[in-house]
Amino acid sequence: MPDLTPVIAASTRWLLNAYPAPAGAFSRALAETQARQAAALAAALRYPTAMDVQLLDLLGPGGADRLDWLTGNDPHPDDTAWRTWVDETVVSWAACLLADPALAAHAHQALAETEQHTGAGALRRLTDPGTRDTEAAALLRHPDLLEPVAALHRGRLAERLNVEGAGLA
Repeated sequence: MPDLTPVIAASTRWLLNAYPAPAGAFSRALAETQARQAAALAAALRYPTAMDVQLLDLLGPGGADRLDWLTGNDPHPDDTAWRTWVDETVVSWAACLLADPALAAHAHQALAETEQHTGAGALRRLTDPGTRDTEAAALLRHPDLLEPVAALHRGRLAERLNVEGAGLA
């Protein structure tokens, strides 16, 4: 099975840069776990087959430029190589999943329909966050802060998951 690791890692890093965790190593680790779980699930749904992943490898994911512009992020000029592996749709879908644990649980169930179903593993911190998880990812899970990014591709996620509702209409 082709590997989505570069897209997952870059998308996770972008999310953590845009929506940082509070101070403290434990908070940063919990926030990173949640962002990685969301990015992994979003990537698996976005690229459900080996052929999709091979096309991604051939064409590339597109980069973080539009996301940076949308959030007002001004990256350091020396901090660009990893940004080319950010996938805007993966980040947008991950933002939707972070903002709505019930949607994340639904997305996790939909993962069984893909060739990537073995890649996401247990997603408890994403689908059923505890109090400490929520505190560690306060910005990363804040629906109002995530909205500009989540809105970019929310409709495509709703189509992919065959769901409708106030949060995904």
